[in-house]
Amino acid sequence: MNNYDELEKQIGYCFKDKSHLEIAFTHKSYSNEIMIKGHESYERYEFLGDAILEYLVSRYLFDNYADMSEGSLTKLRASLVCEFTLSKISRSLKLGKLVYLSKGEKLSGGYNRDSILCDLFESLLGAIYLDSGLEEADRFVRTFLLTDIEHKQLFYDSKTRLQEYAQKNSLSITYNLLEEKGPEHDKTFFVNVCLDDNIMAEGVGHSRKTAEQTAAFNALKKINDL
Repeated sequence: MNNYDELEKQIGYCFKDKSHLEIAFTHKSYSNEIMIKGHESYERYEFLGDAILEYLVSRYLFDNYADMSEGSLTKLRASLVCEFTLSKISRSLKLGKLVYLSKGEKLSGGYNRDSILCDLFESLLGAIYLDSGLEEADRFVRTFLLTDIEHKQLFYDSKTRLQEYAQKNSLSITYNLLEEKGPEHDKTFFVNVCLDDNIMAEGVGHSRKTAEQTAAFNALKKINDL
């Protein structure tokens, strides 16, 4: 059994029932591998956490962005609950160090995979809700997700914003794949983005799309600093 003291200190919440944490950090590969009856994976907790997350973020945006249209609210919500944002928060909380994985998943670096880290954020949220209810779940989301919203939105919109900048300044924009590393199921992509023939920035991600988003985001930061 994991020691969850550091995590509980980080999130400012102490679980009454630690078994919620054990389930929240059990990947299905591990539960399938050990074949112990009753050792549940986090899939159901993730399902619950995903629904709670959508509600809490929707309600927060509805209450705090009164002048924003339905379409804009939907787009902003998507930027907050996307895989990149949630996996980044999970990395900051070191959730990957706590997840139970099969030997194969461990060897392939599953503890650092964006998709799994995103799942862990949602399953942890589901666990908090089951342990204490909506108020604590809301506090967790507000503390770790609903901060620096404009910055999170900038990343999500980075490719669109860079395209708009390029068009406004009559520049061509290209994304170039520099390298792929790792096995087929756990690749890392390295790309750069060029405006005309000038390399503006590079990006790395576990999908080409994420790598391009990162490159665009880094290019926008560079442009804004000029």
